[in-house]
Amino acid sequence: MARDKRNEEKERGIIRELLGWLLYILIIIGLTYVIITFVGQRTRVSGSSMETTLSDGDNLIVDKLTYRFREPKRYDIIVFPYQYEENTYYIKRIIGLPGETVQVIDGYVYIDGNLLDSDIYGAEVMNSPGIAAEPITLGDDEYFVLGDNRNHSSDSRDPSVGVLKRKNLIGRAWVRIYPFDEMGVIKHE
Repeated sequence: MARDKRNEEKERGIIRELLGWLLYILIIIGLTYVIITFVGQRTRVSGSSMETTLSDGDNLIVDKLTYRFREPKRYDIIVFPYQYEENTYYIKRIIGLPGETVQVIDGYVYIDGNLLDSDIYGAEVMNSPGIAAEPITLGDDEYFVLGDNRNHSSDSRDPSVGVLKRKNLIGRAWVRIYPFDEMGVIKHE
């Protein structure tokens, strides 16, 4: 009789332990979902369009929370989905803000007719203005983006990318987590 009672208690203890582990695993899965959906996600840089700021193979954490509380700023490095290829994301720098008129003249960016002289991120003078050869006036929720390696970048000058809507901005590049020797917060200005 006492043996049956001990076995019963042992079984209950095992069941409690299993339920505790199951609850723990469910909480971890739930927190992971919340973090990936609303706070941040890992992404990998593929290509040279953001050289010398970011390099091919860099692994980043994208901050998805900041733009819930403030508007994107000029020179923010942002991540957005490429509209013609599923699960493909581009990373570029915001140059033109809502309501501004952007144009590329003789390889240089002009905002509202004024040379963007503080544009220190462009590695070189642009060879092709693309669709920005003519003035592009951005709507209330539109952004014009360029890669830092301007002559090797598909960006807002390319019709397949074009201007971006606010809703398409996933977030801003926040931290480089690999390679380890370059790990750290990414400077946007």
